[in-house]
Amino acid sequence: MGNTFGHLFRITTYGESHGGGVGVVIDGCPPLLEISEAEIQVDLDRRRPGQSKITTPRKESDTCEIISGVFEGKTTGTPISILVRNKDARSQDYNEMAVKYRPSHADATYDAKYGIRNYQGGGRSSARETIGRVAAGAIAKKILQQVAGVEIVAYVKRIKDIEAEVDSNTVTLEQVESNIVRCPNTECAEMMIERIDLARKEQDSLGGVVECVARHVPKGLGDPVFDKLEADLAKGVMSLPATKGFEIGSGFAGTNMTGSEHNDEFYIDENGATRTVSNRSGGVQGGISNGENIVIRVAFKPTATIGKEQKTVTKGGEETLLAAKGRHDPCVLPRAVPMVEAMVALVLCDRLLSNQAQCKTLTSN
Repeated sequence: MGNTFGHLFRITTYGESHGGGVGVVIDGCPPLLEISEAEIQVDLDRRRPGQSKITTPRKESDTCEIISGVFEGKTTGTPISILVRNKDARSQDYNEMAVKYRPSHADATYDAKYGIRNYQGGGRSSARETIGRVAAGAIAKKILQQVAGVEIVAYVKRIKDIEAEVDSNTVTLEQVESNIVRCPNTECAEMMIERIDLARKEQDSLGGVVECVARHVPKGLGDPVFDKLEADLAKGVMSLPATKGFEIGSGFAGTNMTGSEHNDEFYIDENGATRTVSNRSGGVQGGISNGENIVIRVAFKPTATIGKEQKTVTKGGEETLLAAKGRHDPCVLPRAVPMVEAMVALVLCDRLLSNQAQCKTLTSN
């Protein structure tokens, strides 16, 4: 029912924003991977609320507990269950929203589909659902790094009309984490922080773009036709809350080029490997990874829940006004960075396992 993602490396997230907790069950993780709660916590700390003045002030430590699937510090090959308990819910802030629909939020559509919804914090439509994804993504990242040396780095590329120049070939996690907006261009980061803080003071919100690069991805990941790698990546990142657009490689800008301008010409490098001079394909050709860096961009809309008064309707069909209460991000982009990394890692890990199963079984010896 839409709560499970992946094929061989499969995750199912559970829980609500203001319930007892949220988490994930991971099925298909290979055995004997060394993993700890502390390693998973690193990415959860990057995602957690209350980090700075430009994120929601909700105070949650988001401390993870591994409930099953790990024994003596190693995965057993059985389902891994990870739980994060909710500690700082203020459900009373949402009483008005029990009957009034937030513009551009999931309130009205959840009622239309199910006839019932958990209005406290948004329930399953809350970004707290992504805790399970980020926890699972930390494990997927470790598998990818250990097996193939894959490195995944996401960062804020644009906030509203402030766009940063970033070299996706060389950008580092340390540069991304050097400021609270997670933009590795320090000059743009300062302007972004000021703009977000102004929106917060005005009880408004902003959107933008997260860019993500996956380096050292093996050739051959992804399948033709319906399971192309870029299609899987698009589904993965577009399943995140507040997403509204996806690009890979040249994206929409490539439509302004001719074929001779856009094509990535081939050459043989010093190691005898087939490479491309440019990377407008974004590391994927014919739905299959070609060994170049995979570069994607994800558009996030401005946060729907804002304190400014807006026109809306009630569950009973009456027109009214709503100035939403509660604690919400004035811009989701800084905390979306580890979420995007997680979804990219989950897709690549799943595709790595399936490629090993299909294409390496008869050639491994």
